[in-house]
Order: sequence, then structure tokens, then C-alpha cells
Amino acid sequence: MWIKPLVIVLLIALIISLFSGLIFFIKDQGSTRRTFHSLGVRLTIAVLLFAVTAYGLYTGDLGNPVPWDPSVGRG
Repeated sequence: MWIKPLVIVLLIALIISLFSGLIFFIKDQGSTRRTFHSLGVRLTIAVLLFAVTAYGLYTGDLGNPVPWDPSVGRG
């Protein structure tokens, strides 16, 4: 129940981190290490997103039933 909102929050955080890294890259022109730190944050968020998604698929909280499953859509 909590996994889907967490995945959405992590995706939004990943996009924010991506754009902040772009802004740092354009603004600093390589004079600071903010772009590098932004990459580290983005990597951490991506690993968390992968772990949460893998956990959700493993527990069955995430995923779509296949349309050819006979138990889906009946009853």
C-alpha cells in the first residue's frame, strides 16, 4: 500500500536531482564539485528506487496481472 506512493516520490526526487545537476553544470562551468555531488545523490535515489521496486515485485504489491491468467477478471 505504501510502495506505490514511495515509487512516485523517488521518481520525482530523481527528476529534481537530474535538473539540479543540469543547473549546476551550466552555472558552475566545472569550477565546483556540485555537479559531481548531484550525480552521487541521483545514483543513491536510483538505487533506492530499484530496491523499492524489486521489493514491491517480490512481495506482490507491485505488478500487473497478465491478461491470459485465468483467475483474472472472473468473479
